Amino acid sequence: MKKGIKTVCYDEELGIEAYWFEGIIQPFPNHFHDYYVIGFIESGSRCLSCKNKEYAIKAGDVLLFNPNDNHGCSQIGNEALDYREINIPSDVMFSLVKEFTRKDIVPVFTENVIYDNELKYSVKLLHKMLMEEAESFEKEELLYLLVSMLVERYLEDNRVMLPECSEHIEFACRFMENNYNESISLNQLCEYSRLGKSTLLREFTKLKGVTPYRYLQSVRIGKAKELLEKGISPVDAALQTGFSDQSHFTRFFQMYIGLTPAEYGRMFKSKRQNNE
Repeated sequence: MKKGIKTVCYDEELGIEAYWFEGIIQPFPNHFHDYYVIGFIESGSRCLSCKNKEYAIKAGDVLLFNPNDNHGCSQIGNEALDYREINIPSDVMFSLVKEFTRKDIVPVFTENVIYDNELKYSVKLLHKMLMEEAESFEKEELLYLLVSMLVERYLEDNRVMLPECSEHIEFACRFMENNYNESISLNQLCEYSRLGKSTLLREFTKLKGVTPYRYLQSVRIGKAKELLEKGISPVDAALQTGFSDQSHFTRFFQMYIGLTPAEYGRMFKSKRQNNE
């Protein structure tokens, strides 16, 4: 079986990442990121689950995930996936959206699967520029044009009402975010959130779209990415983020991100060398 090709780059000037996965058959489990994801399907088809909705996605579809939007996908048929993705950190997106709205808001986009040829063309073109390290002016201009389309067409005006126990669920989230590098049990989460196990599991999954365990692993992966970007070795990153061993860490990192920890760390090597 032909091995898939994974090409990744980090644009230091814009502060965003670009991924290009070719010939991929790997499924991705239900998870989330702490950044915005804008991608499109070049070829292949997948069954996508996002925020408890199911989609059959195919070539030409644009995917848009907010931070903490839970999602996972698996292959449909025998055709491998060719997929391009741009990852925009939350602070970068906040700044860009503020340029257009003149408001300090947390941008939330309404659609996860978008059928918009103009948007697809802009994403594809920006992705190409990032991969080819095009001129800064041209890349920055297109990024602003892309975000302006998202703001005009897909920015959410009002947030939905949260369930009554949402505050207790947030207590559990804060506990995991503050103690991700330690061993955490379900009993601890119940004690901290003041909810029983069945209520915690049911309401947490309903509100966050992932189980508490998946939430914890996603937080750990996010923290590990930050360490790898700074040049910390995969072994030390695993130890500092609460994973039991290196193989456990590598398995989850590749499952969620699509790259090994070493592959991800190499993407930032040139950035570190330039800063030395």
